[in-house]
Amino acid sequence: MRHSKQSDAPQAEKPRRKKSNLLSNILIFVGIVLLAIAGGLWGQAQWQYHKQAKVNEELAEFVTTEPAATPEEGPKPPTVDWAGLKAVNDDVIAWIQAPDTVINYPVYQAGDNERYLRNTATGEWSWGGQLFCDFECTPPGMVDALTLVYGHHLLDGTMFKPIADMDSQEAFDKVHTIWYVTETSAYECVPLYLYYTQAEDQEVRTFNWPSYDAFHFYLNDRLGRAVTKRADAANIIPGVAHALCLITCNYYDGYGRTVLICVPKDEANFALMNQGLPTV
Repeated sequence: MRHSKQSDAPQAEKPRRKKSNLLSNILIFVGIVLLAIAGGLWGQAQWQYHKQAKVNEELAEFVTTEPAATPEEGPKPPTVDWAGLKAVNDDVIAWIQAPDTVINYPVYQAGDNERYLRNTATGEWSWGGQLFCDFECTPPGMVDALTLVYGHHLLDGTMFKPIADMDSQEAFDKVHTIWYVTETSAYECVPLYLYYTQAEDQEVRTFNWPSYDAFHFYLNDRLGRAVTKRADAANIIPGVAHALCLITCNYYDGYGRTVLICVPKDEANFALMNQGLPTV
């Protein structure tokens, strides 16, 4: 009897060992598959960022920037080769540049707000697309009370990532100028304030108002939601007739969009001078 019990014990353990080994092998296989998928996704992301960077570099060749002769002179607008840009894609309407940031891109406008969401200027699919002006804005922008320009918040730091970063007051204070250059005009704009809103907020896409008072009420209402702002933003709003809205995604619960309101420097200074305040 003793001999029988001793010989049976190892035999009973064999099926359990087989099941344990099978489970371990399955888990190892699943882990390898998940690592392969993660590696593939990472590689695809890096390739997409590379393609996006190449397109942006090629488009940037149509722009030159002349540095200011003195600090007092202030930044100069970029000089754009419009014929060259239009030869690539004649949907181009403007160029945006924020000195000392990566923002240095053309702005396109199509018959909808979908074309340049995931397509480059040459028509290739891309995560980053191109910066584009809302299709309902009057081209080439800065004609309506509000001009809306959309750009992706890419995690490699390009496109409108610097706009998203301006939800830090320190980062906001470092951006003094945003150029909006068209074929006929160069608008030097100053950031006024930044706020969060939902993707479903259709009031963002209001382009004109029945009066300046109504427009200023709108700007003041949004100022009340500001995450970061100029200290004199409330003083500037009464003299503003136009605003440039730069819109990108954010990843905060309850929100979905980051909106930076910029205003023409000459309009801001007009408002401040009328109140006897220091100009921008």
